[in-house]
Amino acid sequence: MNHFLSIILFTPLAGALVLLFVSKQNENLIRWIANVAAFIGFAVSIPLWFWYNPQNPDFQFVERAPWIPSIGAEYFLAVDGFSTLLILLTTMMGFIAVLSSWTAITERLKEYYIFLLVLQTGMLGAFMSLDFLLFFLFWEVMLVPMYFLIGIWGTDRRLYSAIKFFLYTLVGSVIMLLGILALYFHYHSVSGVYSFDITEFHKLNLPFDLQWWIFLAFFFGFAIKVPMFPFHTWLPDAHTDAPTAGSVVLAAVLLKMGTYGFIRFSLPILPEASRHFVPMMVVLSIIGIVYGALVALAQKDWKRLVAYSSVSHMALVVLGMFALNPVGITGSILQQLNHGISTGALFLLVGVVYERRHTREIAEYSGLSKVMPVYAAVFLLMTLSSIGLPALNGFIGELLILQGVFVESKVWAAFAASGIVLGAAYMLYLYQRTMFGKIENPKNEQLLDLSPREFATFVPLIILAVWIGLYPAPFLRRLDTSVQRVIARVSPEYSNQRTASADCDPTPTPELVASNASSQFLAAAPCGPDGKPLTPSPAPTASQGVGR
Repeated sequence: MNHFLSIILFTPLAGALVLLFVSKQNENLIRWIANVAAFIGFAVSIPLWFWYNPQNPDFQFVERAPWIPSIGAEYFLAVDGFSTLLILLTTMMGFIAVLSSWTAITERLKEYYIFLLVLQTGMLGAFMSLDFLLFFLFWEVMLVPMYFLIGIWGTDRRLYSAIKFFLYTLVGSVIMLLGILALYFHYHSVSGVYSFDITEFHKLNLPFDLQWWIFLAFFFGFAIKVPMFPFHTWLPDAHTDAPTAGSVVLAAVLLKMGTYGFIRFSLPILPEASRHFVPMMVVLSIIGIVYGALVALAQKDWKRLVAYSSVSHMALVVLGMFALNPVGITGSILQQLNHGISTGALFLLVGVVYERRHTREIAEYSGLSKVMPVYAAVFLLMTLSSIGLPALNGFIGELLILQGVFVESKVWAAFAASGIVLGAAYMLYLYQRTMFGKIENPKNEQLLDLSPREFATFVPLIILAVWIGLYPAPFLRRLDTSVQRVIARVSPEYSNQRTASADCDPTPTPELVASNASSQFLAAAPCGPDGKPLTPSPAPTASQGVGR
């Protein structure tokens, strides 16, 4: 327990080190070692789900050790509910990405799997780190393996896409580093101590002028990673030219680094600046939602369509986050997980047909459901998950975001809803063009359906899509204390309402909205202006389904 997070963090790296001593001619052994290492990395992270205590508001599984004492940097790892779910998503998608590469990669296997495992270590470290310098180290570590994965094992314009990805992200990282240093020196000026401790930064009351500049510095680093409009142009190129595993990891995990940064750093450390920049963030998010969806509708390349759908979906995530209320932020976090599940599965599906036909042109495919019925069924399920069909995971996240946004502005909610409608249009249009109709291309007549190994990569994603859609309460409970920590800083009025009275509901909780528990809404009387119930009513309990 004392070093549980370190074990999770360095298991993929240990697998990469073992691969260094394996002969590159022994390709089967390389594949087996990589897959076993990735599976162990996922297996050792599973206890996080059971051992994490949702009722404990503090960071858990804390590990601290001096790292660079002369400048106050520490090896400081800990998790809350938000990072716990992202770590589990990372280890699961890392294993799926490695497993999906079994037959897709035939050249330089040793280097490929080493880069994939090192990339996973970088992503895990960024989600665990509570020392800003350590976080920045892992943030930069992620750049190198992804650059090589795209540049060496990609397709078509892979070098152009790899360099574009690297330069965009590097520019954002350097600007973000300036913001980190500004925080670092300001903390020393008020405390007399040099430290990169993020938990201490959460307690700072920075002057607004300083918050303003640091928010912009963080904005460039995180907005490029999301990516938000107009910094999104690297994403379609990187997705299109990356190998399947690279696209899966990029969509499922790497894009979440930007939204994670906003919630972990920008909102709680810079609350006044976050409120000040809400109009800018909302406008950019709305443009991203509509623009990404419209451009996706016009795509002829299967992979670029899914890539532009990510631009639209992640813009919706940012919009929910900057509603700055508990329901909107909770929906934003949950939708990050949902996007990782559904879009990761969609890129896997594109990779399956690309491996068979070596083309991503949508016009090259039609009637695939006749020769690949299992594939068509999985594709349909994940398409419905992506567009937010009730009883699947996407619906819950979108519902919470819409409710959180609607409270702040009906106009914002209308634009968000238009993005959801357009999302259904381009995804169903894609499905109709590729799965239905006659098989007009003779090359499609002999396509093989999903193999047992390929189907195995979709099983955990299907289970999660249905689980979150039908019973999201366990996920929402794990997010409660994390969201309240952010809300207490950036929107204290919601936190004060929650504290003032346990006998009334100032706003519906995410758990109640997600479970449609009308009886729980009725059980609690509405709050009056003083935060007290207008009529006496007993507080709802966990046994009634509130899930607190």
